Amino acid sequence: MRVNDLLKLIPEETFRDLAVETKVDVQVKKLSGELMFKLILFSMLHSNKLSLRVMETYLQSAKFRSFTHYDILDGKYNSLRDRICTINAEYFEKMFETIFGIYNKVLKEEKSLSKVDSTYVALATKLFSIGMKNGTGDKRHVKYSIILKGSLPSKAKAHTEQSYVSEHLALGDLIASDNGLKNNIVVFDRGLQTRNRFDQFSVDKKFFIGRANKNIRCKIIEDRVLPSKPQKSTLRITSDKTGYLINQDEKKTKNQYRILKGVIDATGEAFCFVTNIIDEDAYQIAAWYKERWEIEVFFKFIKQHLNAKHLVSRNTNGIKVMLYMTMILAILIIAYKKLNKIASYKIAKLKFELELEQEAIKTIVLYCGGDPQKAKHLFDSG
Repeated sequence: MRVNDLLKLIPEETFRDLAVETKVDVQVKKLSGELMFKLILFSMLHSNKLSLRVMETYLQSAKFRSFTHYDILDGKYNSLRDRICTINAEYFEKMFETIFGIYNKVLKEEKSLSKVDSTYVALATKLFSIGMKNGTGDKRHVKYSIILKGSLPSKAKAHTEQSYVSEHLALGDLIASDNGLKNNIVVFDRGLQTRNRFDQFSVDKKFFIGRANKNIRCKIIEDRVLPSKPQKSTLRITSDKTGYLINQDEKKTKNQYRILKGVIDATGEAFCFVTNIIDEDAYQIAAWYKERWEIEVFFKFIKQHLNAKHLVSRNTNGIKVMLYMTMILAILIIAYKKLNKIASYKIAKLKFELELEQEAIKTIVLYCGGDPQKAKHLFDSG
């Protein structure tokens, strides 16, 4: 699927409808929500290190004007800075969630497993005063907590408050806020251990698989029969029990949970999983947990190729806007990569960018009274 066809899957009225819903353009004359969306997306795609100066330059370029079909665009560095700092971030959050819904269906990943985790972006304290401290050193951090459903990000939050250093809070709040996880499975690492959260997930019918401490405390109700090890399994289950978890106050959970223990074949490392999925095969649960590594690959992708480790705005609102725009661009590139069976993220991003550039050239040719079809061979991708 070509980029132009991919982008057409987003209904044109989406921008207008969400602008009205979020009031993003109230008392704004020039830099509308739709224009800022397209400018940030375009600038992210075409720049290895995005900045407000870069965005200002692209805004005035013929390439961007042909992309947006606007004849005259005007906006200076300080206007862009102020707009990003004050624009309603909810507009971009809803755009992100809408676009995820579209491409989640296109890729047929509606029933896919979800993975949740966090990553950090650091900046020197003298440059960034609002971030959280994480460990030693003279740096402040922004924490990005993200849910990856199938291959696409479905939910994202940016945290600068110190309390959100705790994954119990960051990941727990994110899972709790995602109604799309009801009757679906989410996996996470050992950062989330709170028993109250587990009980709430169970009440909400959100099934989870988490990495647990090997000495997890539990009042055992049932010691289950161990299944035969599948031939392709890279680990061995040594214990499968069901019972009530015990918290730090010596109180047991309201719901029963399943504790799986085992050993990884290659390293001999012991592991322990906790889950509220009671009836599924133990090795299937282990296989689902193994998919958690996909979110680590995703973090590497957005940091290396979408420059997510660089903060364009150091304002809380601006950080949220840029996070949602990064998620949107990631969705587009990943969908393009999968639909066109491209192996590399780097090549997928490059081809996406080149195709978008070709569309801009075609528009300019049409403006000049020409016919792009006469040079069709130049635009056919190999």
